[in-house]
Amino acid sequence: MSDPWKDKLSPEEYRVTRQAGTERPFTGEYLNNTATGNYLCKCCGVKLFESDAKFDAGCGWPSFFEQSAEANVIYRSDDSLGMKRTEILCKNCEAHLGHVFDDGPNPTGQRYCVNSLSLNFKDT
Repeated sequence: MSDPWKDKLSPEEYRVTRQAGTERPFTGEYLNNTATGNYLCKCCGVKLFESDAKFDAGCGWPSFFEQSAEANVIYRSDDSLGMKRTEILCKNCEAHLGHVFDDGPNPTGQRYCVNSLSLNFKDT
């Protein structure tokens, strides 16, 4: 049976969002984006993050200190690669977004480290 995501996404977008891949650091389209707007799920279009929660974590991926009020990000334990991490996914379509860490800035102390390939951006 055909996978509809393969028809909608580029091979690299598919690898990241549907197979929990990671884009190379410092290469993502939205790493240095400073425009005002919303970050949406690449696969289904739901709102995930807002530009006012974005910060430069220096880690090589777009980082946010909180998800948007719509709460469309869910969490899953990830013990792959010999590490204990928390994977973040789109609540609507379960696209892999990246991981969340407890080393972010105030007010939340969270760092949502997100692959640009998992996102679309919409100016507001």
